[in-house]
Amino acid sequence: MSAQNAIQLHPEWLVALQAEFDQPYMQSLKAFLLDRAKQGAVIYPPGSMMFEALNKTPLSAVRVVILGQDPYHGPHQAHGLSFSVQPGVRVPPSLANIFKCLQNDLGLPIPKHGHLMHWALQGVLLLNTVLSVEQGQAGAHQGRGWEQFTDRIIETINHRSDPVAFLLWGSHAQKKGKNIDSQRHLVLTAPHPSPLSAHRGFLDCQHFSKTNAWLIANGQSPIDWSLPDTA
Repeated sequence: MSAQNAIQLHPEWLVALQAEFDQPYMQSLKAFLLDRAKQGAVIYPPGSMMFEALNKTPLSAVRVVILGQDPYHGPHQAHGLSFSVQPGVRVPPSLANIFKCLQNDLGLPIPKHGHLMHWALQGVLLLNTVLSVEQGQAGAHQGRGWEQFTDRIIETINHRSDPVAFLLWGSHAQKKGKNIDSQRHLVLTAPHPSPLSAHRGFLDCQHFSKTNAWLIANGQSPIDWSLPDTA
C-alpha cells in the first residue's frame, strides 16, 4: 500500500501519514486485503470508505476524538465512521446507548437515525482501531496492521499544539489511548456503550456536556451533538 493508493485520503492526513504507506506492515496489510477479496470475502466498509473518518475530519479540524474498535460487520452498516451507520440502517445497540447517554446528559431527543456525519463535519474524529472487517466476522482483520496505523493517527493528534478532547469508552479504547498527554488534552474515560457494559457507568458519564464545557473554556465553539432528522 503506497501513498499513491491512498489518493482518497485528505491532503492534510496524507502529508502527516505518507511515510506509513511505505512501511512493510502497510504493504503486508494491502496484500492481505487483496488476497481476502480475491478469495471472495465480503469486506466492510467498501474500500472507498475505509479512510472516511480522516476524509471528513481533516487533521487541522480535529477537536474531539471518539475511538471505536472495528467496523460493523453487517450489510450496509459500516461506512468508515466509528459507531455510525449509513442512512436507513437500524441503530445498533451500542449507538442506541450513546443516544441514551446524550439524552441523559443534554436532554436531547433520541435521533431518528444513526448517521453521525453531522458530528464528523464539526471536528469529531470517529476513529476505529481497525478500519476493515469481514461480513459476519467481528474482529476478522485485527492484528493485520491497522492498529499500528491508527496508533500513528493518535500520536499525530497527540503532538498537535492545539488541545483535543479524547473520549475513551471501554478498556480497549483506554489502552489504545494510554500515551495521550492528559496535561494538554482532555481525556475522558467510561465503560463501553455496549449493552454488556453500558449500565456500569456509561449512560450517566456526561461526556458530551463535559467536552463542550472544556471546548468553551479553551476558546472553541461547542459541538452540536444533536442530529438532523434526516441523514
